[in-house]
Amino acid sequence: MTANRPPEAPSPAPPHRSGTPRPPGTPPHRAEAPSYRVGRARAVLRVVAMVACLPYIGLKVAWMAGSRLGIPEGSALLDGGTLLRVANGVTVLMDGAVIVLALLLTRPWGRRVPAWLLVPPMWVASGLLLPIMTAFPVQLAVGLLGGGGRPVGEGNSEPFLDPWVFGVVYGGFIVQGLALGVLFALYAGERWGRLWQGRLRDLPVGPTTPALRATAVAAASAALLPGVTHLLWVSGSTAGLDAGRAADRTGDFYVMEAVNLLFVVVTAVGVLLLAFRRSGRLSLRLPLVLAWAGSAEMACWGGWLSVAGLIGAGGAADRPTTVTVLTYAVQMLAGALVVTLGAYFFAERSAASALPTTAGAAPVS
Repeated sequence: MTANRPPEAPSPAPPHRSGTPRPPGTPPHRAEAPSYRVGRARAVLRVVAMVACLPYIGLKVAWMAGSRLGIPEGSALLDGGTLLRVANGVTVLMDGAVIVLALLLTRPWGRRVPAWLLVPPMWVASGLLLPIMTAFPVQLAVGLLGGGGRPVGEGNSEPFLDPWVFGVVYGGFIVQGLALGVLFALYAGERWGRLWQGRLRDLPVGPTTPALRATAVAAASAALLPGVTHLLWVSGSTAGLDAGRAADRTGDFYVMEAVNLLFVVVTAVGVLLLAFRRSGRLSLRLPLVLAWAGSAEMACWGGWLSVAGLIGAGGAADRPTTVTVLTYAVQMLAGALVVTLGAYFFAERSAASALPTTAGAAPVS
Protein backbone atom coordinates (compact mmCIF):
# COMPACT_ATOMS: atom_id res chain seq x y z
CA MET A 1 0.00 0.00 0.00
CA THR A 2 1.09 3.51 -0.60
CA ALA A 3 0.65 4.46 3.07
CA ASN A 4 3.47 2.10 4.06
CA ARG A 5 5.88 3.23 1.25
CA PRO A 6 9.02 4.79 2.71
CA PRO A 7 9.54 8.44 1.95
CA GLU A 8 11.42 9.08 -1.27
CA ALA A 9 14.73 10.84 -1.23
CA PRO A 10 14.62 14.34 -2.68
CA SER A 11 15.86 14.71 -6.22
CA PRO A 12 19.37 16.11 -6.38
CA ALA A 13 19.71 19.70 -7.48
CA PRO A 14 20.82 20.22 -11.07
CA PRO A 15 24.58 20.57 -11.35
CA HIS A 16 26.35 23.79 -12.11
CA ARG A 17 27.83 24.30 -15.55
CA SER A 18 31.10 23.25 -14.01
CA GLY A 19 29.62 19.80 -13.22
CA THR A 20 29.68 20.09 -9.41
CA PRO A 21 26.41 19.52 -7.48
CA ARG A 22 24.45 22.64 -6.52
CA PRO A 23 24.40 23.17 -2.71
CA PRO A 24 21.11 22.35 -0.91
CA GLY A 25 18.64 25.21 -0.73
CA THR A 26 19.87 27.00 -3.84
CA PRO A 27 17.28 28.01 -6.45
CA PRO A 28 16.76 25.85 -9.56
CA HIS A 29 19.29 26.17 -12.32
CA ARG A 30 18.69 28.91 -14.89
CA ALA A 31 20.23 29.05 -18.33
CA GLU A 32 23.08 31.50 -18.34
CA ALA A 33 24.58 33.21 -21.34
CA PRO A 34 28.15 32.15 -21.95
CA SER A 35 30.64 34.63 -20.62
CA TYR A 36 32.47 36.81 -23.12
CA ARG A 37 36.06 37.57 -22.34
CA VAL A 38 38.29 39.94 -24.24
CA GLY A 39 41.87 38.84 -24.73
CA ARG A 40 44.81 41.05 -23.89
CA ALA A 41 45.41 41.92 -27.54
CA ARG A 42 41.87 43.24 -28.02
CA ALA A 43 42.03 45.19 -24.79
CA VAL A 44 45.25 46.82 -25.98
CA LEU A 45 43.72 47.63 -29.38
CA ARG A 46 40.72 49.18 -27.64
CA VAL A 47 42.95 51.49 -25.61
CA VAL A 48 45.04 52.34 -28.67
CA ALA A 49 41.95 53.29 -30.70
CA MET A 50 40.60 55.45 -27.89
CA VAL A 51 43.89 57.22 -27.18
CA ALA A 52 44.41 57.89 -30.90
CA CYS A 53 41.23 59.99 -30.86
CA LEU A 54 42.54 62.44 -28.27
CA PRO A 55 44.79 64.66 -30.46
CA TYR A 56 42.02 65.42 -32.95
CA ILE A 57 39.36 65.92 -30.30
CA GLY A 58 41.73 68.08 -28.25
CA LEU A 59 42.55 70.35 -31.20
CA LYS A 60 38.91 70.72 -32.19
CA VAL A 61 37.84 71.60 -28.65
CA ALA A 62 40.67 74.14 -28.42
CA TRP A 63 39.58 75.76 -31.68
CA MET A 64 35.97 75.89 -30.53
CA ALA A 65 37.19 77.67 -27.38
CA GLY A 66 38.95 80.31 -29.48
CA SER A 67 42.50 78.94 -29.61
CA ARG A 68 44.63 79.46 -32.72
CA LEU A 69 46.86 76.49 -32.04
CA GLY A 70 48.16 75.20 -35.37
CA ILE A 71 46.29 77.83 -37.41
CA PRO A 72 48.61 80.26 -39.26
CA GLU A 73 47.86 83.87 -40.03
CA GLY A 74 45.73 84.27 -43.14
CA SER A 75 44.08 80.87 -42.86
CA ALA A 76 40.46 80.64 -43.94
CA LEU A 77 39.75 78.93 -40.61
CA LEU A 78 40.10 82.28 -38.84
CA ASP A 79 37.04 83.60 -40.71
CA GLY A 80 34.83 80.52 -40.26
CA GLY A 81 32.54 82.02 -37.65
CA THR A 82 29.61 80.11 -36.15
CA LEU A 83 29.32 77.70 -39.07
CA LEU A 84 32.89 76.49 -38.54
CA ARG A 85 32.35 76.08 -34.78
CA VAL A 86 29.28 73.95 -35.47
CA ALA A 87 31.27 71.88 -37.98
CA ASN A 88 34.02 71.41 -35.40
CA GLY A 89 31.45 70.24 -32.86
CA VAL A 90 30.05 67.71 -35.33
CA THR A 91 33.50 66.32 -36.09
CA VAL A 92 34.24 65.99 -32.36
CA LEU A 93 31.11 63.84 -32.05
CA MET A 94 32.17 61.82 -35.09
CA ASP A 95 35.58 61.04 -33.62
CA GLY A 96 33.94 60.35 -30.26
CA ALA A 97 31.90 57.69 -32.03
CA VAL A 98 35.17 55.82 -32.64
CA ILE A 99 35.55 55.51 -28.86
CA VAL A 100 32.02 54.12 -28.60
CA LEU A 101 32.71 51.64 -31.40
CA ALA A 102 35.94 50.49 -29.75
CA LEU A 103 34.00 49.77 -26.56
CA LEU A 104 31.14 48.10 -28.40
CA LEU A 105 33.49 45.73 -30.21
CA THR A 106 35.21 44.61 -27.02
CA ARG A 107 32.56 44.60 -24.29
CA PRO A 108 29.96 41.91 -23.49
CA TRP A 109 27.05 44.28 -24.11
CA GLY A 110 28.37 44.88 -27.61
CA ARG A 111 27.46 41.32 -28.56
CA ARG A 112 23.78 42.16 -28.10
CA VAL A 113 23.75 45.25 -30.30
CA PRO A 114 21.61 44.69 -33.45
CA ALA A 115 23.50 44.55 -36.73
CA TRP A 116 21.63 47.57 -38.12
CA LEU A 117 22.93 49.68 -35.23
CA LEU A 118 26.56 48.59 -35.54
CA VAL A 119 27.31 48.03 -39.22
CA PRO A 120 26.35 51.49 -40.63
CA PRO A 121 28.64 53.45 -38.25
CA MET A 122 31.49 51.04 -39.02
CA TRP A 123 30.84 51.47 -42.74
CA VAL A 124 30.94 55.27 -42.39
CA ALA A 125 34.11 55.08 -40.29
CA SER A 126 35.69 52.90 -42.97
CA GLY A 127 34.74 55.37 -45.69
CA LEU A 128 36.25 58.35 -43.87
CA LEU A 129 39.41 56.67 -42.59
CA LEU A 130 40.42 54.44 -45.53
CA PRO A 131 41.37 57.25 -47.96
CA ILE A 132 43.51 58.91 -45.28
CA MET A 133 45.13 55.60 -44.35
CA THR A 134 45.88 54.97 -48.02
CA ALA A 135 46.86 58.44 -49.24
CA PHE A 136 48.70 60.07 -46.34
CA PRO A 137 51.67 57.64 -46.23
CA VAL A 138 52.07 58.02 -50.01
CA GLN A 139 51.85 61.80 -49.70
CA LEU A 140 54.62 61.71 -47.09
CA ALA A 141 56.77 59.60 -49.39
CA VAL A 142 56.14 61.95 -52.33
CA GLY A 143 57.00 64.92 -50.14
CA LEU A 144 60.28 63.33 -49.04
CA LEU A 145 61.14 62.81 -52.70
CA GLY A 146 60.47 66.48 -53.40
CA GLY A 147 57.21 66.11 -55.27
CA GLY A 148 54.65 67.48 -52.82
CA GLY A 149 55.57 71.09 -52.23
CA ARG A 150 54.87 73.86 -54.72
CA PRO A 151 51.53 74.23 -56.52
CA VAL A 152 51.39 73.24 -60.17
CA GLY A 153 49.68 76.50 -61.12
CA GLU A 154 50.47 80.09 -60.25
CA GLY A 155 48.22 80.30 -57.18
CA ASN A 156 49.59 81.74 -53.94
CA SER A 157 46.94 80.60 -51.51
CA GLU A 158 47.43 81.18 -47.81
CA PRO A 159 48.36 78.14 -45.70
CA PHE A 160 45.37 76.35 -44.21
CA LEU A 161 47.02 74.73 -41.18
CA ASP A 162 50.54 74.38 -39.80
CA PRO A 163 52.24 71.29 -41.28
CA TRP A 164 52.59 69.56 -37.91
CA VAL A 165 48.79 69.48 -37.52
CA PHE A 166 48.39 67.14 -40.48
CA GLY A 167 51.00 64.76 -39.10
CA VAL A 168 49.40 64.61 -35.67
CA VAL A 169 45.80 64.39 -36.85
CA TYR A 170 46.26 62.05 -39.81
CA GLY A 171 48.67 59.89 -37.84
CA GLY A 172 45.94 59.52 -35.22
CA PHE A 173 43.40 58.65 -37.92
CA ILE A 174 45.67 55.91 -39.30
CA VAL A 175 46.09 54.39 -35.85
CA GLN A 176 42.32 54.58 -35.25
CA GLY A 177 41.61 52.89 -38.58
CA LEU A 178 44.07 50.05 -38.01
CA ALA A 179 42.93 49.33 -34.46
CA LEU A 180 39.24 49.65 -35.21
CA GLY A 181 39.57 47.59 -38.39
CA VAL A 182 41.22 44.68 -36.59
CA LEU A 183 38.66 44.79 -33.78
CA PHE A 184 35.75 44.80 -36.22
CA ALA A 185 37.22 41.97 -38.30
CA LEU A 186 37.56 39.78 -35.20
CA TYR A 187 34.09 40.72 -33.94
CA ALA A 188 32.37 40.18 -37.30
CA GLY A 189 34.17 36.89 -37.87
CA GLU A 190 32.91 35.51 -34.57
CA ARG A 191 29.36 36.80 -34.93
CA TRP A 192 28.63 36.51 -38.65
CA GLY A 193 31.57 34.56 -40.06
CA ARG A 194 29.42 31.83 -41.61
CA LEU A 195 27.86 34.36 -43.98
CA TRP A 196 31.04 34.73 -46.03
CA GLN A 197 32.33 31.18 -45.95
CA GLY A 198 32.95 29.38 -49.22
CA ARG A 199 33.78 30.39 -52.76
CA LEU A 200 32.03 32.56 -55.30
CA ARG A 201 31.18 29.71 -57.64
CA ASP A 202 29.30 27.94 -54.84
CA LEU A 203 26.79 30.77 -54.35
CA PRO A 204 23.28 29.64 -55.25
CA VAL A 205 21.14 31.47 -57.79
CA GLY A 206 18.05 32.74 -55.97
CA PRO A 207 14.88 34.60 -56.96
CA THR A 208 16.51 37.98 -56.33
CA THR A 209 19.70 37.23 -58.26
CA PRO A 210 18.55 39.06 -61.45
CA ALA A 211 17.68 42.16 -59.40
CA LEU A 212 21.02 42.04 -57.60
CA ARG A 213 22.84 41.75 -60.92
CA ALA A 214 20.90 44.69 -62.34
CA THR A 215 21.80 46.75 -59.26
CA ALA A 216 25.46 45.77 -59.63
CA VAL A 217 25.48 46.87 -63.28
CA ALA A 218 23.77 50.15 -62.33
CA ALA A 219 26.33 50.81 -59.58
CA ALA A 220 29.28 50.00 -61.85
CA SER A 221 27.81 52.21 -64.59
CA ALA A 222 27.30 55.09 -62.17
CA ALA A 223 30.92 54.75 -61.06
CA LEU A 224 32.05 55.57 -64.61
CA LEU A 225 31.48 59.33 -64.21
CA PRO A 226 33.57 59.81 -61.04
CA GLY A 227 36.08 57.30 -62.38
CA VAL A 228 36.61 59.25 -65.61
CA THR A 229 36.72 62.57 -63.74
CA HIS A 230 39.35 61.39 -61.24
CA LEU A 231 41.34 59.88 -64.13
CA LEU A 232 41.34 63.26 -65.91
CA TRP A 233 42.43 65.10 -62.78
CA VAL A 234 45.18 62.65 -61.92
CA SER A 235 46.49 62.89 -65.49
CA GLY A 236 46.86 66.69 -65.19
CA SER A 237 43.63 67.98 -66.72
CA THR A 238 41.90 70.94 -65.06
CA ALA A 239 38.50 70.20 -66.62
CA GLY A 240 35.79 70.73 -64.04
CA LEU A 241 38.10 72.19 -61.38
CA ASP A 242 37.46 75.60 -59.85
CA ALA A 243 40.16 78.21 -60.45
CA GLY A 244 41.54 78.10 -56.93
CA ARG A 245 41.88 74.32 -56.83
CA ALA A 246 43.37 74.20 -60.32
CA ALA A 247 46.04 76.71 -59.32
CA ASP A 248 46.91 74.99 -56.04
CA ARG A 249 47.47 71.45 -57.30
CA THR A 250 50.45 69.78 -55.65
CA GLY A 251 51.75 66.24 -55.39
CA ASP A 252 49.27 65.72 -52.55
CA PHE A 253 46.41 66.54 -54.90
CA TYR A 254 47.53 63.96 -57.44
CA VAL A 255 48.00 61.28 -54.79
CA MET A 256 44.49 61.91 -53.47
CA GLU A 257 42.97 61.75 -56.93
CA ALA A 258 44.83 58.51 -57.64
CA VAL A 259 43.42 57.05 -54.42
CA ASN A 260 39.91 58.17 -55.37
CA LEU A 261 40.31 56.47 -58.76
CA LEU A 262 41.65 53.32 -57.07
CA PHE A 263 38.56 53.00 -54.87
CA VAL A 264 36.24 53.51 -57.85
CA VAL A 265 37.93 50.59 -59.61
CA VAL A 266 37.89 48.50 -56.42
CA THR A 267 34.16 49.12 -56.03
CA ALA A 268 33.30 48.13 -59.59
CA VAL A 269 35.44 44.98 -59.47
CA GLY A 270 34.04 43.88 -56.12
CA VAL A 271 30.39 44.38 -56.96
CA LEU A 272 30.61 42.77 -60.41
CA LEU A 273 32.46 39.74 -59.04
CA LEU A 274 29.84 39.36 -56.35
CA ALA A 275 26.94 39.65 -58.79
CA PHE A 276 28.14 37.48 -61.69
CA ARG A 277 30.37 34.99 -59.82
CA ARG A 278 32.56 34.02 -62.80
CA SER A 279 35.81 33.58 -60.90
CA GLY A 280 36.49 29.89 -60.37
CA ARG A 281 37.84 29.15 -56.91
CA LEU A 282 37.99 32.76 -55.70
CA SER A 283 37.07 33.11 -52.02
CA LEU A 284 33.85 34.96 -51.25
CA ARG A 285 35.69 37.18 -48.78
CA LEU A 286 37.66 39.07 -51.43
CA PRO A 287 34.78 40.67 -53.40
CA LEU A 288 32.96 41.40 -50.14
CA VAL A 289 35.97 43.27 -48.75
CA LEU A 290 36.41 45.13 -52.04
CA ALA A 291 32.73 46.12 -52.16
CA TRP A 292 32.74 47.18 -48.49
CA ALA A 293 35.87 49.32 -48.75
CA GLY A 294 35.06 50.78 -52.17
CA SER A 295 31.43 51.66 -51.49
CA ALA A 296 32.32 53.21 -48.12
CA GLU A 297 35.06 55.39 -49.59
CA MET A 298 32.99 56.48 -52.57
CA ALA A 299 29.84 57.34 -50.63
CA CYS A 300 31.26 58.71 -47.37
CA TRP A 301 34.39 60.43 -48.68
CA GLY A 302 32.43 61.88 -51.59
CA GLY A 303 29.87 63.24 -49.15
CA TRP A 304 32.57 64.62 -46.87
CA LEU A 305 34.32 66.43 -49.73
CA SER A 306 31.00 67.85 -50.91
CA VAL A 307 30.19 69.30 -47.50
CA ALA A 308 33.75 70.52 -46.95
CA GLY A 309 33.76 72.22 -50.34
CA LEU A 310 30.50 74.04 -49.66
CA ILE A 311 31.53 75.13 -46.16
CA GLY A 312 34.99 76.23 -47.21
CA ALA A 313 33.90 78.05 -50.35
CA GLY A 314 34.91 81.67 -50.23
CA GLY A 315 34.97 83.74 -53.40
CA ALA A 316 33.56 82.72 -56.73
CA ALA A 317 36.92 81.24 -57.78
CA ASP A 318 36.85 78.77 -54.88
CA ARG A 319 33.27 77.55 -55.23
CA PRO A 320 32.88 73.96 -56.44
CA THR A 321 32.01 73.76 -60.11
CA THR A 322 29.00 71.94 -61.47
CA VAL A 323 31.28 69.11 -62.63
CA THR A 324 32.76 68.72 -59.14
CA VAL A 325 29.36 68.72 -57.45
CA LEU A 326 27.97 66.24 -59.97
CA THR A 327 31.03 63.98 -59.65
CA TYR A 328 30.72 63.69 -55.88
CA ALA A 329 26.93 63.31 -56.06
CA VAL A 330 27.15 60.40 -58.51
CA GLN A 331 30.02 58.95 -56.48
CA MET A 332 27.80 58.93 -53.39
CA LEU A 333 24.95 57.36 -55.38
CA ALA A 334 27.17 54.56 -56.69
CA GLY A 335 28.47 53.80 -53.21
CA ALA A 336 24.93 53.75 -51.83
CA LEU A 337 23.81 51.32 -54.53
CA VAL A 338 26.66 48.95 -53.71
CA VAL A 339 26.00 48.95 -49.98
CA THR A 340 22.30 48.37 -50.67
CA LEU A 341 23.19 45.36 -52.78
CA GLY A 342 25.41 44.12 -49.94
CA ALA A 343 22.58 44.46 -47.44
CA TYR A 344 20.26 42.31 -49.58
CA PHE A 345 23.03 39.79 -50.19
CA PHE A 346 23.63 39.30 -46.47
CA ALA A 347 19.89 39.20 -45.76
CA GLU A 348 19.57 36.30 -48.21
CA ARG A 349 22.61 34.53 -46.78
CA SER A 350 21.27 34.97 -43.25
CA ALA A 351 17.86 33.58 -44.17
CA ALA A 352 19.44 30.62 -45.97
CA SER A 353 21.73 29.81 -43.06
CA ALA A 354 18.77 29.85 -40.65
CA LEU A 355 16.69 27.34 -42.63
CA PRO A 356 18.43 24.11 -41.55
CA THR A 357 18.55 25.12 -37.90
CA THR A 358 16.28 23.52 -35.32
CA ALA A 359 13.11 25.17 -34.11
CA GLY A 360 13.75 28.00 -31.76
CA ALA A 361 17.21 28.81 -33.09
CA ALA A 362 17.80 32.53 -33.28
CA PRO A 363 18.38 34.04 -36.72
CA VAL A 364 21.46 36.09 -37.43
CA SER A 365 21.12 39.52 -35.87
